[in-house]
Amino acid sequence: MIAKLTGVVDQIYEDSVIIDVSGVGYLIFCSNFTRNFLKSHDGVVSLLVEMHVREDHIHLFGFCNEEEKIWFNMLRTVQGVGAKVCLGILSALSSDELSAALRSEDKVCITRAPGVGAKLATRIITELKDKFEILIIGSTLNPATDSVSSKELENDVQRDSISALVNLGYTKSDAFRAIQLASAKSVGNPSVEILIKEALQELMPNG
Repeated sequence: MIAKLTGVVDQIYEDSVIIDVSGVGYLIFCSNFTRNFLKSHDGVVSLLVEMHVREDHIHLFGFCNEEEKIWFNMLRTVQGVGAKVCLGILSALSSDELSAALRSEDKVCITRAPGVGAKLATRIITELKDKFEILIIGSTLNPATDSVSSKELENDVQRDSISALVNLGYTKSDAFRAIQLASAKSVGNPSVEILIKEALQELMPNG
């Protein structure tokens, strides 16, 4: 079983790359995220690998970090999500965006991925929303200040603030994340107006 490959990038295609390892070229399917990583690195590179063996083929899937590999394997547990759809999701959404979409149950965000309709997005959310945070390692959110699960957004001020941001044109995922951050930084029990104002600061490009 191949778990990791280290070599030199020989070719980069639309959905795959060839890694030359001591003169042997390995065709590895990967996400846009991993391909962009490889494009930006000259010389020797390393990829974590999942090897799928079927009667008619052997496919290698590569990942530039452990977190992406965990997402890939977790998404594949959802009925109707094959390897191609997994890579499509990981190409369309960053880890943070996917996490936020699951927390806020934002199926519209997930349908940005090719091959994912509303029905499949709903199934992904239903099956993963309660277990993904247990499996994903190295979240960019600071657990001490930023980690606010969807179950903790129970007061009307937070819900109304998210609704207001969505009405302003922000996606549910972006609104949810901004309210997470604003709530963590707020002192006491801020009003809807104050929370929205602070959340808008988080949504600014330099926020």
